[in-house]
Amino acid sequence: MTVPFPSPEQQGDDEELLENVEIEQETQPGEQEPGDERDSDTMQLPPEAQGETNGGPLGCCLGVVVGLLLSLAIAILSRLYADPLAQVFHENLSVIVRLVMTIFAIGGAIVFGYLGWKIGKRVYREYELSARQQQKLAHLEAKYQRRQAQRNQP
Repeated sequence: MTVPFPSPEQQGDDEELLENVEIEQETQPGEQEPGDERDSDTMQLPPEAQGETNGGPLGCCLGVVVGLLLSLAIAILSRLYADPLAQVFHENLSVIVRLVMTIFAIGGAIVFGYLGWKIGKRVYREYELSARQQQKLAHLEAKYQRRQAQRNQP
């Protein structure tokens, strides 16, 4: 076990430091006090993950992917219309296509990411299990525990 190095303000408070170490030793590393279980779960989560569970991040991720994939349409269209575009832009066609693709990729990622976040918050939610689903889950958990008990027997 490592003992934290006391700060300059606490160097004279050896008794207080010993009390803190004794309190930490009373609770084993794997144990938690019963009332602290929920608090410790929320303390481990980053601030943006605390609170309501929804599908905003998933929707945002999917929206960004859609935005990036749609930017590839610029490259496909430039290939289909290469001859007419080459007459207009001459040798600068590849540079212009890359710039337009970059602009569309960034814009599409932002727009579709935002729309995906809004749709994800509305569509992907965490719902309570119905009574039928709870019964199925309890049945499956009991079945799993029986299998584990059979495997652990010599």
